[in-house]
Amino acid sequence: MTPVELSRTVLRAVRRAVDAGELSVAVPARAVVAPPGPGGCGDYATNVALQLARPAGRPPRHVAEILRPLITEAAGVAHVEITGPGFLNITLDGGAEALVREILRRGVRYGYAEEPSGRIVQLHYPCEVRAAVSGQVLAGILRTQGALVRTSCEAEPDPAWAEPLGVTVDAHGRPGAPAPLDVNLRPVPAPEDPTPLGRDAARWALLHPAPHDRPRITADHLVQRETNPLFRVRYAHVRAQALSRNAADLGFDGAPGDVHPQNPNHSSVTLLTALADYPAALATAATRRAPDHLARHLIVIADAFLRYQEVTRVLPLGDEKPSAAHRARLALAEAAGTVLAGGLSLLGIDAPEHL
Repeated sequence: MTPVELSRTVLRAVRRAVDAGELSVAVPARAVVAPPGPGGCGDYATNVALQLARPAGRPPRHVAEILRPLITEAAGVAHVEITGPGFLNITLDGGAEALVREILRRGVRYGYAEEPSGRIVQLHYPCEVRAAVSGQVLAGILRTQGALVRTSCEAEPDPAWAEPLGVTVDAHGRPGAPAPLDVNLRPVPAPEDPTPLGRDAARWALLHPAPHDRPRITADHLVQRETNPLFRVRYAHVRAQALSRNAADLGFDGAPGDVHPQNPNHSSVTLLTALADYPAALATAATRRAPDHLARHLIVIADAFLRYQEVTRVLPLGDEKPSAAHRARLALAEAAGTVLAGGLSLLGIDAPEHL
C-alpha cells in the first residue's frame, strides 16, 4: 500500500465514522500520512484525529479511538496504535516487504496505471527544442497513467536538434493540413542550442527546470560531482547495479524481506517512503503536465538511496555468510535501481551500468 492509497484508506474511515453518526465533521479533502516521528511506531502516522478534533468538539484521542478500528479493518493494515495527543500510527501488513516485492514484480512499469483511463489527450506545441522534448516526454508520462495521447508540432522539428536528442512527434503542421490546433504546451524556450551537451545532459537541462523557468544550458550538467543532480541520479543507479553484481559474485541474490527498523529516521525508511511516493509523483507530473516533477522525485530517490547504501551494510563482510537481512537489503537496493531506471527511461535519458 502506497502513502496515497493509505491516505484514501484513512479518509474512508473518516467517512464511515461520519455516516455512522460517530463524528459530526466535514470529511477533509486529504489526510496526510508520513513516517512516524519521535515517539511514534509502525510504518506510517497520520494526524487526522488532531485535525478533526476541534470541528468535532472532542479530544483528539477520542477521535483517534473512533477511527482506529475502522482503519484497522482495511485490507493491508496489520494494526493501528495511538500515540501522543492522538497520532494514529499504522503498521502495514508486510508493508516494506510488499512494496519492494511489488516494485521488483512490475519492474520499470512500477507506478503505471493497471488499465486504460479512457482519457484522450492532444499535446500541441511550438517548433522549439524544449517544447518538443517536453511534449514527447509528457506523452510518455500521460500514457503511464492510462491516457491515449497524440503529439503534434506547429512545424516539422529541425533535424539539427531533433535527431541528436531523439525527438519524435506524431504529426506536424504542413501546407494543406487541417485547421491548426491551439498550442497547449509552451514552456519557456531554451536560450541556446542544447545539443552540444549530448542527448542525456541536454534532455535533463530542458526537463529538470519547471516549465515556467528558464533552463540553464551549461556544462554544469556534464560534471561528475555531487553538485550535479543528473550525475547523482545516474550514479545511484550505477551503485545499485554494482551491488547486484557484487552479490552475485558472493553467490547470493536479493529477496524482499523486513528492512524497516523501528527508528523512523533510519535511511531505509527515507528510501522506502521515496519509492512508495513514486506513483504519486508520476500522476502529479501527468496532471500538471510538468516533467520536472518526475525529474525532481528521481533526485529524492537517488539521494535517499545513496545515503542508504552509505550507512547500511548491504553486503556481508569477510567470511560472513549472506543472511536474510543481507538479501532483504539488497532487494531494497535493487528496487531503488529499478525505479531510477524506469524514471530515467521516461525522460529519454540513459540509465548506465557504469559511469
